[in-house]
Amino acid sequence: MPEYVLSRIKCLDVSKTKDPIITTGIGFFDHMIDQLNSHAQIGVSVTVSSGDDDPTDAHSVEWVNRHAEPAEDQEIVMGKVGAALGEELKKLIYSTCGTSRSSRFCCPLDEALVECILTTGSGDTDGKLSTFTLPPYGIYPAGKGRSQIGKMQTQYVETFFSQLAKSSGIDISLVKVRGDNGHHVVESAFKAFSRALRNLIDGINTNSASEKFESMWGVKSHSYKSGLEMCREGKLERSTKETSILVHIMLNGLLKGPDESVVVDTGIKTLDQFISILARESLISIEAKCRGDLYVDDHHTSEDVSIALGQVLNIAFGTKAGLNRMWCATGTYGDAEVEVIMDLSNRPCLNHNLSLSSNPNNEEYAGDLSLEMLDHVLESLVMNSRCTVHIVEKKVGKSALETALATATAYGRALRMCAAVDPRRAGNTASSKGTLSV
Repeated sequence: MPEYVLSRIKCLDVSKTKDPIITTGIGFFDHMIDQLNSHAQIGVSVTVSSGDDDPTDAHSVEWVNRHAEPAEDQEIVMGKVGAALGEELKKLIYSTCGTSRSSRFCCPLDEALVECILTTGSGDTDGKLSTFTLPPYGIYPAGKGRSQIGKMQTQYVETFFSQLAKSSGIDISLVKVRGDNGHHVVESAFKAFSRALRNLIDGINTNSASEKFESMWGVKSHSYKSGLEMCREGKLERSTKETSILVHIMLNGLLKGPDESVVVDTGIKTLDQFISILARESLISIEAKCRGDLYVDDHHTSEDVSIALGQVLNIAFGTKAGLNRMWCATGTYGDAEVEVIMDLSNRPCLNHNLSLSSNPNNEEYAGDLSLEMLDHVLESLVMNSRCTVHIVEKKVGKSALETALATATAYGRALRMCAAVDPRRAGNTASSKGTLSV
């Protein structure tokens, strides 16, 4: 058995390395570690060497995956990398965020959603992987999932996080909420961990207001002012035999106040209320007007308005470079509680478990909007704004209307944070690809 030696181990805070040296000898594993560079904004480098290394072609498949065989050795490699990175991360974590703190983040991919919770201890004791429910990695084959992604053995993902938790002194929980695609389950886990880690170091948490949160993301923050300076807006006017629509949005923080900045008149009261709540929660000024063939049904009006709203949002987002990109937010209305997890991914996909077809009162409408069209409104909005969105129903409302408006609240809050400018990115895109345009 070769001896695996680690070198060039670095974890530098707020330093996305332009050319990170990540070469563990397991190609897909390298790609996952690189998520820390893009999503935790930590400059990570690590090299794993053995006596058999011969870098005649450092870009060949064989070289990149030089430690993938024998497969059982991956447990050693991934465990050592986890332990080494954990030791470096411990220096960052306990020098900045102190003890007894927690951070939670969910990462939405089109076929997976993983929740990560990080909790600091005293700094003097080992951490632990308290919960790990990622397997099976996808549904192909059913009941088993993928045993290997690229050349990486999926069973050793747990080994990596277990050793990282132990040496970093933090407790890690990784829970698969949804996941049919094994590649995306693993990727969602690494991205959720990276985002939760960033928030832990920053001293903030999703869904938790604090002075630190306000200083970073509030209306007096550098982030907020930078967003206003970008003068982002989108406008669309269109007329067909079915509808005549105007939608104009400005990401200007409700400049004229929450009432005058939000003008919505579609002829469907529930849709007006849904869009108005979404706009106010996201601090987006909007004028949305529609004259549609409501004498036929609510279908054409609600569909066309939500398509137009999604399109103007996508225009206003621009290239998405420098934006925060991902967030998760909770909203309540009456008894209903809903969480929206959003990514300005340019990979449109909607997943939700809202009790629309199985609502407790067997309702057909949310107010004056049919429930099948509420479902369609959400899909049209997501697809045309080119976002990945997961919606998780936490508590069922007394009525379908409560569920709809709790969703609008959570959606607006998540949208605000995703569209926020992160000055630390200096205009760079939050992606290991370097772009969201392709």
